[in-house]
Amino acid sequence: MEISKKALFLVSTVIALLLSRYAEAYTIRHSAVWTTIAIYTVLLSASSTWSIVLYPTFFSPLRDIPKPSGGSIFMGHFFKIMREPAGEPQRQWVQEVPNDGIIRYQFAFNDERVLLTSPKALAEVLVTKNYEFIKPKRLREGIGQILGIGILLAEGDEHKRQRKNLMPAFSFRHVKDLYPVFWSKSREVTEAMTKAIQEPSTDEKPNSVLEISTWASRVTLDIIGVAGMGQDFNAVQDPNNELYQTYRNIFSQSGSARVLGMLGFILPLWFLRALPVKRNQEVMEASKVIKRTAYDMIQAKKQKLEKAERTDVDILSVALESGGFTDEDLVNQLMTFLAAGHETTASSLTWAVYLLCRHPDVQRRLREEIRSGLPSISDPAAQVSSTDIDRLPYLNAVCNEVLRVFSPVGLTLRAAANDSTILGHFIPKDTTIIISPWAVNVSKELWGDDALEFNPERWLGPGRANTGGADSNYSFLTFLHGPRSCIGQGFAKAEFACLVAAWAGRFEMQLEKEDYVLEIGGGITSKPKGGLNVRLTAIEGW
Repeated sequence: MEISKKALFLVSTVIALLLSRYAEAYTIRHSAVWTTIAIYTVLLSASSTWSIVLYPTFFSPLRDIPKPSGGSIFMGHFFKIMREPAGEPQRQWVQEVPNDGIIRYQFAFNDERVLLTSPKALAEVLVTKNYEFIKPKRLREGIGQILGIGILLAEGDEHKRQRKNLMPAFSFRHVKDLYPVFWSKSREVTEAMTKAIQEPSTDEKPNSVLEISTWASRVTLDIIGVAGMGQDFNAVQDPNNELYQTYRNIFSQSGSARVLGMLGFILPLWFLRALPVKRNQEVMEASKVIKRTAYDMIQAKKQKLEKAERTDVDILSVALESGGFTDEDLVNQLMTFLAAGHETTASSLTWAVYLLCRHPDVQRRLREEIRSGLPSISDPAAQVSSTDIDRLPYLNAVCNEVLRVFSPVGLTLRAAANDSTILGHFIPKDTTIIISPWAVNVSKELWGDDALEFNPERWLGPGRANTGGADSNYSFLTFLHGPRSCIGQGFAKAEFACLVAAWAGRFEMQLEKEDYVLEIGGGITSKPKGGLNVRLTAIEGW
């Protein structure tokens, strides 16, 4: 769009200069400037009419793909997307719009989007043609400030190189060795929460009520620090920790953050970042803090290497010892894993507590299995291994079902690097492709009539522990699939299982208000709007 406007302005200027020189009678006020403005206005109006109304309605090769009803003549489905959490409109459309694997909808100014709904379409984009569909430039530039331009946003051969160098840190052998770290931190946060609910009550807040999402973020930040970088940020014990407070501010579900995020797909990023709004200042300050923290960890780890000290097989050590990353590259990788590695699991942990509160029968059954199968959380000497967690089928079923019903990331975007096809449909270059775990994970077409229901039982029984009974592994998109799948999937699932086991084993959990109505907040990850206040009762004997 920006190149097109520049071209229009250039054409307008050339025409105005020619008119001024050879046909001045046809100029506006005998002025090349006014003539340029007039011609540019006419050309821009014609161009906009073509791109916003005529092309998508009558000429686009995507026009015959099924699409949702409604929408504005000029703004498509943009206002619905703005009103609802990321992935929620797509969740509705997957259920309501008959399709053969893809749905077309329109963003602001009728910019076309292609939503993938079937395993075949997903396999084509995520595996067969995965490097033909890349992360959009606007997305990379937008979230790159906080997530860094690391493995999450790298493309092509650069992505292959980074993934190869980082894979040893996420191998099954290494993740298996991290279970003691996961359990130790799970115990620490559980004991801290137990202490918190034993404090004297106040009129404003009963001592037994805690806001769960903040505790989840604190412990997952500590875990990625210890297990990923060899550094304990101590956020569980110190909620005023600078890094934790930085992420808390940046991942806040404020209206201005959501509006700026959406406008980033319409307006130039340089223009949005120049706006004198508080959110821009927060992002700049957050980026400085995160980069400084990452740089300090890199220097500390390098000093250990120079002294031939043992560095362990954490993300940072593996990256350093590979020799394949510059200091700037390493800063970007750490930014990626610090943010993505803790906020997504914190979101999942919050949803797990919400769903267990809504399903007390599931909570009781889970607690019984945990208490009979794992050592007491009160025993500081007790350790938990991957084998201990793997032989708790109901715990794993609950965790999988939480990740299915409430994927922490509602949707992700790709853009066609060149003209391509999906399921035989022609996809023009630069078309935005939408992959929505929030939608696919609960598709009735893929999961049956109870797809929207929380039902851990679907993961129990012969051959169902890894499939949930779905026919295709593309029915479960929480970690995506293929070469761009989440490199930290094993790490995240192990950490998540340990935390759920610790909390469900120690506490009986109830929503603070019986009439609580769930509203989902917007942001990079999905969470209950305004946090999740839960009444906890510590159950003795474990």
